[in-house]
Amino acid sequence: MYYPYFRGKQYDLITIRENAALLAQSGFTPIVEPVKEALSGLKRTLESVKEANGEIVLIVNPPNGDHSDDSSAIHTLLTNDFSDYDKLLAGIYLSEETTLAEIAEICNSHTNRRIAFIHAGFSEAKGLLGLIAEQAYDSEHIFLEQFCGKLYRKNFYGLRRILLRDGFKRRQANRLHPEVEFFSDLHATYSEEGMDGFGDYLIVGDDFSETGGPAYSVAIHITFIDLLKDEEMHIYHFKSDRYDTPTDPAGKFQEALNKLYLEVEKSASQIFKSTAIQEFLSLRERGHFPGLGYVKKLSMQHHIETLAAYFEANQG
Repeated sequence: MYYPYFRGKQYDLITIRENAALLAQSGFTPIVEPVKEALSGLKRTLESVKEANGEIVLIVNPPNGDHSDDSSAIHTLLTNDFSDYDKLLAGIYLSEETTLAEIAEICNSHTNRRIAFIHAGFSEAKGLLGLIAEQAYDSEHIFLEQFCGKLYRKNFYGLRRILLRDGFKRRQANRLHPEVEFFSDLHATYSEEGMDGFGDYLIVGDDFSETGGPAYSVAIHITFIDLLKDEEMHIYHFKSDRYDTPTDPAGKFQEALNKLYLEVEKSASQIFKSTAIQEFLSLRERGHFPGLGYVKKLSMQHHIETLAAYFEANQG
């Protein structure tokens, strides 16, 4: 039902590993785009999801990062280490440049494995449908909304369809984020869109960068379900007071944490009291700064926990 899209960076993979049981229990299917050359962390992540009996999509032809020119190591990982893991789907990223011949070649490398087609600018819908019918591929279709209009998606009616929307509005600097803003309503409306599931890029967004720049302002991004607005999802941006220089990230983190604490402690707060939020409050109490990667991990974990709680409360 929920397909969170991760780039395979260190803390993205740690987030999946540490939440593998929750993801599996909730019926959530993470998508991983491997962007780092070393695959040891990815392998541990796949093993964790497998141990939890969860489902995961691994993009075997990633458009970004170290494997964008040669993804043979990813194919080898699937073939040699996870041949018996039937809940591991081979994800094929369909860009504007992808050809039907390339798609057939990848599919033929992973016979007897389900295929997740990630539609991201590809336009030969009729040709792909013919290939799927001819080869009887067991497939599902994930549409990146920024690339796929409704007419394109309509071609795949009757097949399993997932709509992925980027709810995170990236700014040039953290200080430019508003205190709170709309994130998405897709968790509540995907069936109205004729979809079998939905996805997002969590609190990171679709923009890919190899490394982050210096943090002049430290921000903690926290999503919540707004019960007063038809259960839309909104996002808080708790920002440090200081943003003139990149110095003292630890002190700036505490400034942002204080704002998170004040909001969470309100009697009318709608922030779900996730284990990630409890960890944020513990960090505040201890005055500890774990690094910005860890902060991002906690925000991603909170997002997953919030959606898991939402669907658990709305079962039936």
